[in-house]
Amino acid sequence: MKLAFIFIAEAYQLYHAAAVLFELMDRDDVTVDVFHIDPAVPHHLEKLRKVHNASPVHSEHLEAGLLGKAIQATRLLGLAKPQVLAKNEARFASYDALLSTEDGIAALFTNKSPSERPLRILVTHGAAQRSFPSIASWSDCDLILVKGLADIDQYNRARPGLTDRLVAAGYPKFVTSRLLSTSSTPLFDNPNPVVMYNPHKEPKERSWDRFFEPLMDGFANDLSMNLIVAPHVKLFRRRSERLRSKLRDRSTANVIVDPGSEQSLDNTYSEAADIYVGDVSSQVFEFIYRPRPCVFLNAHNVDWQDNPQYAFWHLGEVVSDPAELMAAIKRAPERHHEFRDRQAATAASSLGDPSEASVIRSADLIQNFVRTRQRPQ
Repeated sequence: MKLAFIFIAEAYQLYHAAAVLFELMDRDDVTVDVFHIDPAVPHHLEKLRKVHNASPVHSEHLEAGLLGKAIQATRLLGLAKPQVLAKNEARFASYDALLSTEDGIAALFTNKSPSERPLRILVTHGAAQRSFPSIASWSDCDLILVKGLADIDQYNRARPGLTDRLVAAGYPKFVTSRLLSTSSTPLFDNPNPVVMYNPHKEPKERSWDRFFEPLMDGFANDLSMNLIVAPHVKLFRRRSERLRSKLRDRSTANVIVDPGSEQSLDNTYSEAADIYVGDVSSQVFEFIYRPRPCVFLNAHNVDWQDNPQYAFWHLGEVVSDPAELMAAIKRAPERHHEFRDRQAATAASSLGDPSEASVIRSADLIQNFVRTRQRPQ
């Protein structure tokens, strides 16, 4: 059985699939080749290989054509994923299946019937309880591994035609996160509560533009708490190093501003935090697996209460006015009893099994599907 793991996006998605990749590599009748676009992937792959005590693995960089290189040269336009995949499609023809954490693989071999091409298997990252503009392309994936039963329910609502492709496999990323969290070095030189601010990257949903400065002012005037500013790693990835450096320089004794280091990827901050502040980032589901106080920021005055894409905003207080933010953070521990049980139930249904068994199950599902071409019932 010959598999290609294609990491189309930035290196942060590697953390969602690394444990499954290493498990498949270790199976006698499976050959796995790894490909990437982001040049940072090999560094993170080696880091994760070591903590998993896995065999050495080489990831081959996928070159872009002339148009793709032009797009990549303009940092704000991204990795030129469609162009890179189109240029390299032919080299994937000999594989039994193509696996990715990005739905871009759905664009490969679209002119071929399933019997004439590799299977396309999506290992999802993120959470189902938010908008997914690209979900229309998921119908072109042959198998979709999600985390828990809540994911299946939400994706079915958004796209009923996916029903026979969806299977709950658990949350292998937690296996990797636990291996990475062996260091207990404190992030601050004081024992005060730690608040993590985790804004998303999407301009129409993120809270950064309205809430970042008021939050920084609040913690500058209140040294009784610590603050970690840990935005989605893609928020500033395509911006200049000068800008990222200016943001890091705003760190103080009780504030860490991190526009995208490795600690933003490996759950260091979510493990260290006592209170979560965010908008639509799915990292909140990793945070509430160990239920803790949350505050959500409605920066765009969304009518969210009955919107399933904002269902997780029922897991903490929702704030629309930056002037009310610090007060909401202060009272979050006192109000946590209102949300604790709902957080635990939501985490269990959304993340599924986070144990080592999720790694084995994911690998089994992939291997059996490729061997039989029969979807799990």
